[in-house]
Amino acid sequence: MGQPDFNSYPPFEVLTPADQRLPFVFNSPHSGRQYPSSFLEASRLNEVSIRRSEDAHVDDLFKDVVSLGAPMLRAHFPRAYLDVNREPYELDPKMFDGRLPSYANVRSIRVAGGLGTVARIVSENHEIYRHRLPVSEALFRIEEIYKPYHTTLRRLLAQTHVTFGHAVLIDCHSMPSTVKTQSGDVRPDFVLGDRYGTSCSCDLTNFAYDILKGMGYQVSRNKPYAGGFITEHYGRPNSGLHALQLEINRGLYLNEDNQTLHPGFHQLREDLTVFARELTAMPDASLPAGAIAAE
Repeated sequence: MGQPDFNSYPPFEVLTPADQRLPFVFNSPHSGRQYPSSFLEASRLNEVSIRRSEDAHVDDLFKDVVSLGAPMLRAHFPRAYLDVNREPYELDPKMFDGRLPSYANVRSIRVAGGLGTVARIVSENHEIYRHRLPVSEALFRIEEIYKPYHTTLRRLLAQTHVTFGHAVLIDCHSMPSTVKTQSGDVRPDFVLGDRYGTSCSCDLTNFAYDILKGMGYQVSRNKPYAGGFITEHYGRPNSGLHALQLEINRGLYLNEDNQTLHPGFHQLREDLTVFARELTAMPDASLPAGAIAAE
């Protein structure tokens, strides 16, 4: 499982169609499964437990979008190592030896929950590290992986916007099948997150909802996931940039006890390819164009 650190292995990649025919960009920021050996050595968790927060194989579920004509950015680094669906400096000072930069956000709800840019825990409050980390380690991950990842995502969206007059980001995730704090209640099959109507055209959310419901799936909007930093940061529908988060119930395709795929994976992948084909055929008139403001 262990890999050399990311100076010898690419931390992420863009799967690019020969010809981008669609104003869509797909993103899988949490499905990385290349665990640096030094990270595993610093962890107190075994090889199964460390993967609990991983959106396992979500990139594989969506790979066929490339043949449809849309690029896909996918992480190889694991979420437990670095979470690009956070602000760049959401850091817990209790995790580190040394002083964090003054601009670090040390008081966010996500930091308090142990799920900052460099996470303290994986799901169910399992502590990741044996000891405190040097501050320099967190800053290295942010400078060498987080920032290049977002630079790449911004470039893909800007190029798409220039080509088509608007751009749609589909941020692809998965979620545990049950809620441990609510008597094991089963979650819906999909959760669509649009930051309560602020990150994309409501027509896009409605269209995605209707497709999935028409396929027989149970679908929720914004509960329990309304969208993270990526959806909030990139979703500017008044500027022609639409961001929709899609959460998939892992029980549809994964044995969550050992992180292995079960037979449902193949049907789900086929269904998601149909979903993507229908979603990307949405009439452009439903996605207002606009100029992207300089950042």
